[in-house]
Amino acid sequence: MKRRDFLHGIGMAGGACLLSQLGALRAFAAGGDGYKALVCIFLNGGNDSNNTIVPLDATNYSRYAQARGVLALPKENLAGMALPDGSIPYGLHPSLDGLVPVWEAGQLAVLFNVGMLQRPLTVAEYKAGTDSSVQIPGLFSHADQVRQWQSSSAGASGTTGWGGRLMDAIGSSSGGMPGLISVAGASRFGMGVKSEAIVVPTSGLLALSGDDGSAASRARLAAWAQLHAIDKDSQLVTAAQDVSGFTLEKRGVINEALSTPAPVTKAAFAGLGTSIAKQLAVASKLIEHRYSHGTRRQVFYASLGGFDTHASQLGKQSSLLRELGAALSAFNTAINGMGAGAEVTTFTHSEFSRTLRANTSGGTDHAWGGHHFIMGGAVQGRAFHGTFPDLRLKGPDDADWLGRWVPTTSVDQYAATLARWFGVAAPQLSAVLPNLTNFTQPTLAMMRD
Repeated sequence: MKRRDFLHGIGMAGGACLLSQLGALRAFAAGGDGYKALVCIFLNGGNDSNNTIVPLDATNYSRYAQARGVLALPKENLAGMALPDGSIPYGLHPSLDGLVPVWEAGQLAVLFNVGMLQRPLTVAEYKAGTDSSVQIPGLFSHADQVRQWQSSSAGASGTTGWGGRLMDAIGSSSGGMPGLISVAGASRFGMGVKSEAIVVPTSGLLALSGDDGSAASRARLAAWAQLHAIDKDSQLVTAAQDVSGFTLEKRGVINEALSTPAPVTKAAFAGLGTSIAKQLAVASKLIEHRYSHGTRRQVFYASLGGFDTHASQLGKQSSLLRELGAALSAFNTAINGMGAGAEVTTFTHSEFSRTLRANTSGGTDHAWGGHHFIMGGAVQGRAFHGTFPDLRLKGPDDADWLGRWVPTTSVDQYAATLARWFGVAAPQLSAVLPNLTNFTQPTLAMMRD
């Protein structure tokens, strides 16, 4: 029986636990003593980027409106994203207008046309399809693309995610708060070779099954703790003790932070009760108490679902983006209010964008490259990074005839840029992102040092 199989078979209320495993990657200590956190927000279902960011110049807006048909957003309704020189080349979906102040403060950036690639790829190469390196298994499949985005691996079916491998490379803290935390359930993103995210609830405290505070449950916990003094004379015993021991150790730290007042977070999220707002509020609360636990590097995972808009997209996406925009704005307010603006970088993921051409049900279908937000004080903000696609159907960026953009930036490059800011040394990037060596420009100029 493999050790990981044993670990995954151990159930516990509240979610997955950080674990240790033999044959791990060599840890690389983060430089400096400052705190840094990455917060991933996964937009499950495939967010339609074409209506999230819309070009405002006459030529490109005309192409957009012609191809979108009934789904085209009126130009006058879009929230303008002005550059420092005063030009306004793109507009935000009107439901995201709450992010305009974040943009104008220089704490929000957009990365264009990101998607899963094994190597740089042209439309002609993709259409020819003669080279196996251009093929992305399950390209338009939710399950495959979620796995690939979270693992940053297009060609392999590994069990780890790039968030987990990132923490493997940095090296987890020996005490205090866990370095990997999910507020959205278990995911591949937070699973490393020797690290795994602990799942923290968005309401209440982290609980153990059977622990009701009674004398009997306290006695069971005491007995459980005593078991950890027993010699670990086998991999099986070691695995079990690692899991349960970590739970006992970290539960108290997490619950103390969750139960301690966090006034900055409370004020910023006042009146917000959506799922994504609750998730980011928990992350914010734990970050607000960062000086009490001493953990210098943390990775958080959150998610918002419902973006598989095959029908009635206008109303559905509008509602979802309104939730996202309000939660992001509140999170940014909280992080700045606690003096962590330059220490926390928030970014979006989604398995794919959607076709520019609408279908007959007032929706869109699965596509490929999409646009993403990066937010925080360390971001080269109020700027657009990457290459915006040509919005002509069957045009130079279209993989077919529906407006499926062949990505011009890979998930690997996106992740590597965040990893370098987080503290992963350049020689360690290939351990986190194995396909990165296929790209001559491994990182992007979207983060400040």
